[in-house]
Amino acid sequence: MKNKVQLITYPNSLGGDLISLRKALDKYFPDLFSGGIHILPPYSSSGDRGFSPVTYFDIDPQFGSWEDIKHMSKTYDIMLDLMVNHISANSDYFQDFVEKGDESEYKDLFLPVEEAWSGRIPTEGEIENIFLRRDKPFSEYMIGPKQEKKLLWTSFGKNSPSHQVDLNVNAKITRNLFIKIIKHFNKNGIKSVRLDAVGYVIKKPGTSCFFVEPEIFDFLSWISNMAAKNDIELLPEVHAEYATQLKLTEKGYWIYDFILPYLILESIINKKTRNLKQYLRDRPSHQITMLDCHDGVPVIPDLNGFIDIEQASKVVDVCLERGGDYSVIYSSQHIQTDGFDVHQIMGTYYSLLDGNDDAYLLARAVQVFTPGIPQIYYVGLLAGENDNDAVLETGENREINRHNYSLDEIEQAVEKPVVQKLIKLLQFRNEHPAFDGECTVNASSDTELLMTWKNGDHLANLSTDFREYSITIMYSDTETKQQSQLF
Repeated sequence: MKNKVQLITYPNSLGGDLISLRKALDKYFPDLFSGGIHILPPYSSSGDRGFSPVTYFDIDPQFGSWEDIKHMSKTYDIMLDLMVNHISANSDYFQDFVEKGDESEYKDLFLPVEEAWSGRIPTEGEIENIFLRRDKPFSEYMIGPKQEKKLLWTSFGKNSPSHQVDLNVNAKITRNLFIKIIKHFNKNGIKSVRLDAVGYVIKKPGTSCFFVEPEIFDFLSWISNMAAKNDIELLPEVHAEYATQLKLTEKGYWIYDFILPYLILESIINKKTRNLKQYLRDRPSHQITMLDCHDGVPVIPDLNGFIDIEQASKVVDVCLERGGDYSVIYSSQHIQTDGFDVHQIMGTYYSLLDGNDDAYLLARAVQVFTPGIPQIYYVGLLAGENDNDAVLETGENREINRHNYSLDEIEQAVEKPVVQKLIKLLQFRNEHPAFDGECTVNASSDTELLMTWKNGDHLANLSTDFREYSITIMYSDTETKQQSQLF
């Protein structure tokens, strides 16, 4: 991982395909993403916008080919996703199992519920204790020549039976598949891989089946060592309470800062910085910082212990007034005592800030000054607004922040003053040597945030006032040796 700005985008969201993505980056954002490009799943998939992969060895033809990925990797460090928890029910592996049943060479890839649960089906009480992403964590399929009913573990999926079938990560055949995928990634120039949904891979009676210790760390250790042998670094993606994230950092893993987006949003809406400053002083720096993503702004369980429910409800109400939406948490143990069940706030970050350029640049300035690697979501890069038409067309609320930009739309968006200033800010974050030093959160009033980066004689100072959405960035000029002002 480089201490530079990363971009995260779908393969078809900046121009329509991988070739157009490369052209757009070269034309409008040259050298801006020296930290790399995270391309969201470009593989052949049966749904969930790529997160239900049919195979990792073919790129969806509408996006391009593995040659396009390999070509891009010669200029950019490329990150891809590996959905270690599941694969598509349309995959050749699962379809072979459906056809042949126990005679299928792939049957051990999948996890019968009884096999995971000491020879029986979980009781209703046990199901309530599981960290659910759907009403039940399993689906019934008709398997084999005799079409026998079989319950298989399916953590995700809106359909019944689910189109996303969980993998048995302890089976030799599954481990061998992961090795084959990682080697394929390496052959095509991939530098890092996000382990999507890795928190769900261990199923064990008497647990929530989420981030089950010590087994989860045994799996992470195995796959990390294997990836390292193929010159690939792994990024576990885990939406969980802060204590879980700390365990990952303590073992040397990079994590996502899923707390920062909400705290910045809350601070700007309330014009108060106390909670944000306290968090910034205490957090580990080994994190990927972000404000927005293809899902939403995390709330619970990520923010458990960091938010006041009454205040959080007010923030959610403001976001709803601005055209946003939210998803709810399934697991009863994470729903707050007063019924607060907001999992993620959906909407573009720009729209959640009411389309205010100054507030948006304030949020981005705090993000890039926060220790860690700044990752910029493509919609946020272009200060995109809520795409309500996409929601109506697809029936998927998350599409509100997944607009696909044509090359003409990109050209128009880049001309917006707020985008020009954001590009300038990101260039500064990439180039100034102070960001290779140490960061201090300085004392200030409850409406201000003051941050200083120092690396030898190199300094970068951020001064903000959340009442007016004002930001001032002063820095040491490496050529003139004088203090200069960015904004």
